[in-house]
Amino acid sequence: MPGIDLAQLFIAFSVLLFSITVHGWAQVWMADRLGDGTARRHGRLSLDPVVHADLVGTLCCPAVAWLSGLPLLGWGQRVLVDGTAFPRPRRDTLLVAATGPASHLGLAVAAAALLALVPVAPVRLGEPNVSAPIAALLSRGVQLNLMLAVFTSLPIPPLDGGLALSALLPRGLSGALDRVRPHGALLLGMLIVTRVLTPVVMPPYNLLRAWFL
Repeated sequence: MPGIDLAQLFIAFSVLLFSITVHGWAQVWMADRLGDGTARRHGRLSLDPVVHADLVGTLCCPAVAWLSGLPLLGWGQRVLVDGTAFPRPRRDTLLVAATGPASHLGLAVAAAALLALVPVAPVRLGEPNVSAPIAALLSRGVQLNLMLAVFTSLPIPPLDGGLALSALLPRGLSGALDRVRPHGALLLGMLIVTRVLTPVVMPPYNLLRAWFL
């Protein structure tokens, strides 16, 4: 596979899968704490990547983005939320939606803190070096999670921003947005591949990255 750095590919997809798993778990935990156990009853209160991965969002779209030289973006399975189970449906749905991007910011903070503590030794030919791969993993963790924090905040279903927008809109408009949801993954894939989202995502990402790194 000429032109593809397999080591970087492995690191990137490992970080993406871990981040998406934490994202899904955090949202299910928050929904459960607020009174909606729907996702928990479906086995989603777990750190098993299999229960959170989405064929399009976790595998296909990131693979196409990587091969196309685009920012590595992805998402997991939508967390099932029953707003009627919440004491305050709109507020609690917004809290669940906000938990997703917040989990990515939390992971970015943790990775940046660990990166600051890891002494990176210079790479010498023929000598084992553990610190360099660890630093590369943590650096990727910071960058990718900042990117995902911005991306998942976009008001497009099935992203968290779409869930938040659905909670804020009047019932009629919210219903119309929910009808778009089944086609959201295809829409997102098209927006990513055609680079429409790049000028939307990159400015806030670059600002966050400057703060963190």
